[in-house]
Amino acid sequence: MISLTLNGKTVELTAAPDTPLLWVLRDEAGLTGTKFGCGMSVCGACVVHVDGRPVRSCVTPISSVAGKQVTTIEAMESNRIGQAVQAAWIRHDVPQCGYCQSGQIMSAAALLAQNPQPTDADIDAAMRRNLCRCGTYNQIRAAIQDAATALRA
Repeated sequence: MISLTLNGKTVELTAAPDTPLLWVLRDEAGLTGTKFGCGMSVCGACVVHVDGRPVRSCVTPISSVAGKQVTTIEAMESNRIGQAVQAAWIRHDVPQCGYCQSGQIMSAAALLAQNPQPTDADIDAAMRRNLCRCGTYNQIRAAIQDAATALRA
């Protein structure tokens, strides 16, 4: 049994210790917003926050997050930064197919939590490991800048 805080609630999970966090979130906790993209920590579709830091849940064993706080895309609507990022995503028409967007939003929210006034270079560095097959990188950068401005207002 592994205990952790998932989106603000303490949960006990029964998965084997080496099970990737992604599959525990999707299959045991029923939180399907986090996506499987590559399974090799390359694309970023599976990004969640562990103690506020973005991590690739497809390669993170559940045992490594025992006792920690895990936040998924499902909790972003109740988070000030998450709300700002999601609103900016809509204003800038970021999603095309949408598959990578939960990972993109989680990475953007982690960036803004650490750096409320990111430069384009900061954004590029923070987002460089999140792939978007639709190529909405310019909209993503603009949306992050927009969310940062909204959060400062």
